[in-house]
Amino acid sequence: MSVPSKSLLERVLVTNDDGIDAPGLVIAEHVAKSIAKEVWTIAPAEDCSGGSRQLNLHKPLRLQQYGDRRFAVTGSPADCVMIGVGEVMKLQKPDLVVSGVNAGLNIGGDCGFSGTVGAAMTANVLGVPGIALSQAWRERDNIPWKTSQDWLPSVVKDLIDHSSWPWDFVPNINVPAIQSEEVDGVCLAQQGMTTTVAPAIDCRADLRQQKYYWLYLAKDHGEPGPEEDIAILRENKISISPLSRNITDQEALKRLSQGFSNK
Repeated sequence: MSVPSKSLLERVLVTNDDGIDAPGLVIAEHVAKSIAKEVWTIAPAEDCSGGSRQLNLHKPLRLQQYGDRRFAVTGSPADCVMIGVGEVMKLQKPDLVVSGVNAGLNIGGDCGFSGTVGAAMTANVLGVPGIALSQAWRERDNIPWKTSQDWLPSVVKDLIDHSSWPWDFVPNINVPAIQSEEVDGVCLAQQGMTTTVAPAIDCRADLRQQKYYWLYLAKDHGEPGPEEDIAILRENKISISPLSRNITDQEALKRLSQGFSNK
């Protein structure tokens, strides 16, 4: 299913939020190699899941080289994009930032927390197209990475070959937790809005009897409409949701305009 793009990009920057040693990063590099002549990887030194677009403005960032055009940054995914575009690749900026492949979905309200989506959005802010890639799983020790490996190169290629390239939006792609041969195609999707999120907090005590907390997000996907991302994934299809960094609620703007006058 991996088909070279009609015209290869010159260079692609790959990052993620799971860290430099994450298996999904290797898949993202595989995707990038199928669409670009030159691939650079700049990923967080550690897992930064849930970091959204956090920037570390109050501590130094260190760059560690892991091979030819492969680096780790002691910071967030957004930091990696900043360092990549603004320093490491400043003389030859990337044509695209590929973020992922995340271990787990980034759908609905999750997109606001996601470091994977955050890195792609950061690229968009810098004037570089960005794309977010995520692989669903049911068992953490049995993630179907081959599904992403088989399908994502052609999906990303098709998006680059589309007339909308270079995008002013961020494609957010989620791959269902099934085997490659079970995937029933690719479908555009709305970012789901039926999912609700609640904090699940586990209070513990260390050996010195000092309290600490583990934070987790409990989710309820509700009853999504047929066009929403979670519904598309339940149909064994890969979902593509074009996201925008403009988060203005247009309907609310209309409603508020009835009670407020512009001065």
